[in-house]
Amino acid sequence: MVDAFYWITIDLLLWGITSIYILKLAPNSSQLMFMFISGVLLWNVAYRGQVDISMGLLEELWNKNLINLFVSPLTFKDWISSLIFISIIKSLISLTFGSILGYFLYRVGILDLFPHLIVFIALLMMTGWWLGLFISGIILRFGTRVQALSWTLVWIVSPFSAIYYPLDILPMWAQMLSKIFPTSYIFEESRNLLYNGQVNYSNLGISAVLNVIYLIASFYFINSSFKKVLAKGLVKIY
Repeated sequence: MVDAFYWITIDLLLWGITSIYILKLAPNSSQLMFMFISGVLLWNVAYRGQVDISMGLLEELWNKNLINLFVSPLTFKDWISSLIFISIIKSLISLTFGSILGYFLYRVGILDLFPHLIVFIALLMMTGWWLGLFISGIILRFGTRVQALSWTLVWIVSPFSAIYYPLDILPMWAQMLSKIFPTSYIFEESRNLLYNGQVNYSNLGISAVLNVIYLIASFYFINSSFKKVLAKGLVKIY
């Protein structure tokens, strides 16, 4: 459970101190701190969801325990459901801890985004799930030699998610590419809510549709990867 508290604390300290420095340079930009801190907290939801799923698989591989799991009555769907369930618990624990820490350190209350906050969290969790399942499918196919993807691939998504800045600051090709990532719509609308007090629900709808499509595709991908591993023998991926 240590990583559920460690990384969110480090990110809050780094971005909080950065925000304080920016406020000294531009005293009228008080909303920037809220944008940075809320960005850290919300991105952590997607990050935790992905990492906890893919690391759940890796821990079984490192301990050579995957064979033991599947000689039991456990089904593949049971296993995937358990990984998702654990990711939900750890994401909520980390988010709660980070929210309390962010309030006491910087007086930033992420509950100011309520009730839309619930939608943001749900969509970001879904993003973490399909990323985690997709990465786990790759690891099942190619073994632990590609295990670094578990903690690196998610960061490729982050520049196109516009976590700490508006999308229009990106080059045009990057703005076009960001449209395929559900996270870009979520963070754009969180800023829209912060600065304008309103939300474009069609963008959240697009994010939800993309998440559902990717989640279905990632489930079929990891399922096919698992079947391929079964055909070769589970021992082949260690």
